[in-house]
This record gives sequence, structure tokens and C-alpha cells, in this order.
Amino acid sequence: MQVGSTIKHSLIGSPTTEEASSHTRNTSTGSNDSTTTEKYLLEVTAGPSYDRDTHKLVRVNEDTACAFENEFMSVKVLVRIKDFAGLPRTCPSTHPYFTDPNHTSDLYSISFSFIPKRDLPATHTVWGNDFPQPIRDRLPPGTNTAISIVKRFVDPGLECDAYADEPWLYGPSLSCWFSFFIGEKTTTATAAEPSINPTHTIEEGSTGTGDTIRTSHNMPSTGPARRKWALTPTNRDAFIFEAGREYSADFHNGYLDFSQFSLKLPGFSLNVMKYIDDKTHRLRYVFKNRETEEVYFVVVFSLLFGEELAEAVREDAKISKRVEGSGANDSHKEVKGQKKEEQHRFQDDDVD
Repeated sequence: MQVGSTIKHSLIGSPTTEEASSHTRNTSTGSNDSTTTEKYLLEVTAGPSYDRDTHKLVRVNEDTACAFENEFMSVKVLVRIKDFAGLPRTCPSTHPYFTDPNHTSDLYSISFSFIPKRDLPATHTVWGNDFPQPIRDRLPPGTNTAISIVKRFVDPGLECDAYADEPWLYGPSLSCWFSFFIGEKTTTATAAEPSINPTHTIEEGSTGTGDTIRTSHNMPSTGPARRKWALTPTNRDAFIFEAGREYSADFHNGYLDFSQFSLKLPGFSLNVMKYIDDKTHRLRYVFKNRETEEVYFVVVFSLLFGEELAEAVREDAKISKRVEGSGANDSHKEVKGQKKEEQHRFQDDDVD
């Protein structure tokens, strides 16, 4: 998490195409009234690279995982957001995930399972946020304070350069993920598909030969202890994400308030609406190797506005109408076809 994570979403009303196209907002005063918020909608995509041409639309709060693969791994992603009011408009506003006793204070979650196609040493694998262009001129007052609070209270393993030409905030993957589960090893790594259970939360632990892996690395059995364990470089150096073995993780917190456009940290709160522009309206989470720059997968939260929002609203309306007309039996096929429908919209809007 980072102050760059202040790319938020909320929508008090549903924008028409004309409203979305007009894109009027009060940036001089930083106003965050309903007129302003009605000009924005959140859309979440995920894919095997930074290139949004490779991304699929994530159906937030639904139990259909977004599945894809690249040369490094096969992946399935689920995204849950409390009080969601983005695209697709047919997605639920919440999920039973947030009624789980362990997640009642969380506001969003990125859950995922992956099966590597080759052995991937954990030494340089990181999880975090980055931007493809400078954002130093859009950083709000209190940025350094926010980063210090995050490192002190959330994750001491984080490193950040918010003022770089390509700003970033990363932490060791094994210390960033709040829940981490080691599964069984398959016999066909290249063809294996992760088996994330959309109706269950991912808990800390392991199964089968995964138990042996945790024991052999002296990896603690609880999330907080394992995250602390992963802060020791020698522990990370010895761990390998094995080809053909399934791993699952959950990244979540209650610091990003999507309904209020705000970042809420212990002793620090920041409304960020007036800092959003065409440089900062996308927040991407990436799992990658920082040394080799190999990208394993990316999840992008895009706060759409202006003509981009107008186009997205038009496409969503077309698809929703066809789904309603096709009936329940054909709805899954329509959902799968949504990526193709939106491909042209992504092609000229690369994240990089």
C-alpha cells in the first residue's frame, strides 16, 4: 500500500454518457460533492503484463475468477470491494467476504492463486504499486508522513520512491501478503490451472506436501509471524515458488476507503479527489521479480472519467442489455465475451 494507492473510486449516482463526457470537477477547491463524484467510476482489470491489451475485466464481488497465464505462471484473481459502485454495473455492491469475522474491518481484497510454470526463487519477488510516469507534481501534502505511517504500522518491509520518474512502492511478496497458503504440487505444471475457491476466504496454512514445505523452511503457521519471518533475507533466499505447485494469497486492508475517496491511516486521513488526473487515475498492483523485471501478473484499478468513462458506460450498457435478453443460461457466455467487446477500448489506453 502507498499514498499512490489513493486512486480511489466512488459513485453516488449513475452517470449518463453525456454526464461522463462532460467531466466537470472542481479541482481548484478540491470539492468532493455528488456532482463531482458522479463523474467517476471504478473499473478493475487484471492480466499477465503491464500491457492493458492483455487484461481482462474483473467482475468485482462476483464468484467468477479472472483467469489468465503467461510464460511464468497460470493465475486466477478475485477482487472484492465494500460499497462497490463501479463497472460492470451488474456487479454486487458487496460480498460475504466482508462478514467474515477476520475481514469485517477490511474495505477491499485482492485474492489470487497461481501455479508457476518454472521454479521462481522468492529472493527478489515483490508485491506493490508502481506508476509508468512521474507523479511528484500530483503528490498531496503529507505524502512522506503517510509512507512513514504505513512502514511503521502496516508493513516495515516496504521500500518506496514516490518522487522517481517511475515511482514505486514494493515489499517482499512473502511479507506483503496477509494470508498465504501452500497447496499441492501437480504433475503437469504447464497445463495446470489454479483452483481458487471463490466462496471461501484464503487462510494461512498449507495442505499435503505443502505442510512439508512450510516445516522445512521453519515458516510460521500464522500470517503475522510468517510476514515477520519473510523480512529476514536468508529466509526468502531459501524459498522457491516451485513449478507445478499451487500457491494462494490474499492482500486486503481497511485503509483505502473507496466510498469516501480517502486514505485512512492511524492518525492520518487524506481526501485525494483533487489530486486525481490522467497521470494518477490508475493504481496498479504488481507481482514481479524486481531484479529481472519479469512480471508475473498485474491488477489495475482505474478511476474512469471523461470520454474514457463515456465509452466504458456505453459498452457496459450494451453488454448488460444482451445479458438480460439472453437469460441465465447464456449469462456466463456473455461475461466471457466481455473482454472481446472491450478490447478496442483498452488498445489505445495502455497503462505503460
